[in-house]
Amino acid sequence: MALPPGFLDELRTRTSLTQVVGRKVMWDNRKSNPGKGDMWAPCPFHQEKSASFHVDDRKGFYYCFGCHAKGDAISFVRDTENVEFMEAIRILASEAGMQIPERDPQAQAKADRRTQLAEVMHSAQQHFRLMLKTGAGSDARAYLERRGLDEATQEKFGIGFAPQAWQGLWDHLTGKGVKADLIFGCGLARPSQKGGTPYDVFRGRIMFPIHDVRGRVIAFGGRAMDPNDNAKYLNSPETELFDKSLTLYNYGPAREAAGKGQPLIVAEGYMDVIALSQAGFGAAVAPLGTAVTEAQLGLMWRAADEPIMALDGDRAGLAAARRVIDLALPLLEAGKSLRFALMPEGQDPDDILRAQGAGAVQAILDAAQPMVRLLWQRETEGRDFDSPERRAALDKALFSATNLIRDPSIKGHYESAIKELKWEMFSARKRADGGTRQTRRADGGRWAKPDMSARASTKSSPLARSDPRQHDHMREAVILASIIATPAIAEEFETALDRLDCFDAQHAQLRDLIVQHAGEGPEALHGAITEALGAAALEKLASLPHVALAPPVRNPGNQSLAQMTVAEELAKIAATRGLQAEIVDAAEDMMGVADEAVTWRLGQAAEARNRAVRSEHEDRAEYDVAENGARLNRGEREEFDALLDRITFSKPRR
Repeated sequence: MALPPGFLDELRTRTSLTQVVGRKVMWDNRKSNPGKGDMWAPCPFHQEKSASFHVDDRKGFYYCFGCHAKGDAISFVRDTENVEFMEAIRILASEAGMQIPERDPQAQAKADRRTQLAEVMHSAQQHFRLMLKTGAGSDARAYLERRGLDEATQEKFGIGFAPQAWQGLWDHLTGKGVKADLIFGCGLARPSQKGGTPYDVFRGRIMFPIHDVRGRVIAFGGRAMDPNDNAKYLNSPETELFDKSLTLYNYGPAREAAGKGQPLIVAEGYMDVIALSQAGFGAAVAPLGTAVTEAQLGLMWRAADEPIMALDGDRAGLAAARRVIDLALPLLEAGKSLRFALMPEGQDPDDILRAQGAGAVQAILDAAQPMVRLLWQRETEGRDFDSPERRAALDKALFSATNLIRDPSIKGHYESAIKELKWEMFSARKRADGGTRQTRRADGGRWAKPDMSARASTKSSPLARSDPRQHDHMREAVILASIIATPAIAEEFETALDRLDCFDAQHAQLRDLIVQHAGEGPEALHGAITEALGAAALEKLASLPHVALAPPVRNPGNQSLAQMTVAEELAKIAATRGLQAEIVDAAEDMMGVADEAVTWRLGQAAEARNRAVRSEHEDRAEYDVAENGARLNRGEREEFDALLDRITFSKPRR
C-alpha cells in the first residue's frame, strides 16, 4: 500500500522511540540521560549483559554496538513483533492517535508535488532575503535594528522582506518558470476576483520563514510594517506542506539545543523566540498564532520533559496558560509536565531582554511554577471562600480538573498538592482573623489560656503511647496473610491492593508480589515470595500473634472467610485514615470559632470509623448465653450437640 506523502514523517515525529523501545528493554540508569533523549540498555536482539544498545530519541534512531542492529521505530516494531511493514505502521499509528489514510495510488505523484512546493518556498525565501537588502527594505532593516536583531541573527532565521507591491513575488517566480498552480499551492498568491493578474498574499511585511522538522521552508509569517494594518501578523494559509496545529516555530534548532541541556521555552511569537535565541536561550519555540494543540504538546515533550511556558504578562497570556492546563492534564505522564513562567504585566520576553538583559529572563525562568500551582491560582484568584458553599464549589472545580488526569499516580500527587495548598490558604486566613480561640470572662476580659502540658502519668499511659499507625500495620499483616493463605481471592481485591499505602517496605514488597503472582496459585506465590524475600519472610508474617489468630490463616483455602476478613480490614483502614485526614483538614479550622460544618464533618468521619471497627454489618451470627455468661455461636453449638448425639447412639449397648 502506498501511503500519502508526509504521513511517515508525521508518524515518526509523533512517536517517541524511547517509549517504543522501553517496552522491550530495561534502561541502564547509570549511562542513560532521559533529559537529552540519550538512552542505553542491553540489546533486545542478542543475549548480553552490558548496555551496548543506544537509542537517540531526538533523531529517532537506535544502534547496537554489539550486533550492529540499527533502525527507527518502524523497523524496531517489525523486528521485535515479527510483523510486516504495514502492520508495524498500524501499531505505531494507533499508539500515536493517527488514522492510516486510504490507499492512495497517486502517492508518488503527490510526493513529487510536495517536493516541488518545497522548492518554490525556498525560492520565495531567497527573494524575500534579497528584498530586505535593497532600498525597498531600508525601513524594515531599521526596524530590525531597533529591535536589537543583528545581521547574524537575521541570517540564521532567514528573515526577509516583502515590499508593498501587488505582484512582486508573483512576477519573480513566474519569471523563473514556476507554474501558477504551484504558487497558489504554496499559499503565496491569490487569483484576482476581477480577472486580473493574481496578487501576492504578503505585501509590506517583514517575513519569517517557518520550517518543518526536516528544515524545509513550509510557510511564512509576516509582520506588517504599517501600524494601521488590520493584521499585525499574518501566517501562510494551510497547504499540502503546512498544518499550523502540527508545527512549532524554530522547533528543529530548539530540539537540538534542548538535547544539550538548555530548557525548552515556549514563547508566544516569532520576535520572542528570535530574541531569546540571540540572548543565549537557544531552545525556544512558539505556536503559530493559535492555542497550543495536543500535537504541539507532543512535540514539546519529545524535546524536553518539562517545557517552560513563558507567556506574556497580560490577561491574554494568562488566559492562554490556563487553557493549556485543561489540554495537558489528561496527557500527563510520570516525568512529563509543564512549568509556567509568567512575565511581568504588560511585558513579553523580548521587552525584558531589551530592558534588563538575559539575567532578568533567567530569574523568571528559575521561578517558573509547576502546573498544579497555576491550576490552583486559576480556581482561587480573586475569589473569597468565606462560606461552606463557596468552599464546596472550590472542591468541585478542583475535583473536575484533577479527574481529567488519567495516570493514577500523578492524580494522587496532584490531590495531595492541592490539599497542602488549601491548608496554606485557609490557615493563613485563620491567622489573619485573630489566631487561636480564647474564652471571654463574664466581665468582658479574657481568661488566660489553660495549661495544656501533659502530666508525667499521662505521658506514660498506654493510650498516650499508642501509635494509630500500628493498628493499620497489624491490619495490613492480616490482609496480606489472608490472601497468601487463599490466593484465589486476590483478583477481587487487586485494585484495593494497588491503592494500599503500606506501613513498611516489606509489606509493600509482599503486596506487589501478591498482585503479580497470586493468579499463578499458592505454590507459585509462595515460591515467588521466598525467592524475593527469603523463607523467613513468610515465617515472620505467620508468627505474628494477630496473624496466627486470624480465621483465614487458620483455615487456608476458605474463600468466603478470607473475602470477609480482607474486606473488613480494608474498610477499617480506609475509615481510620479517612478520619485522620479529616482531623488534619479541620485542625486549622478549629483554631478559630468552630462552626457546625467542622463539627459535623468530624462527627461523620468518626462515626464511619466506629462502624467499620465494630463491623456491625459483617457479623450476622446468632448467639446464646452460657451459664457462665459467655457468648456461644448458636450454629456452632447446634453442630456440636448433633455430633454428641451421633457419638452417643453409636456406642454398643451392654
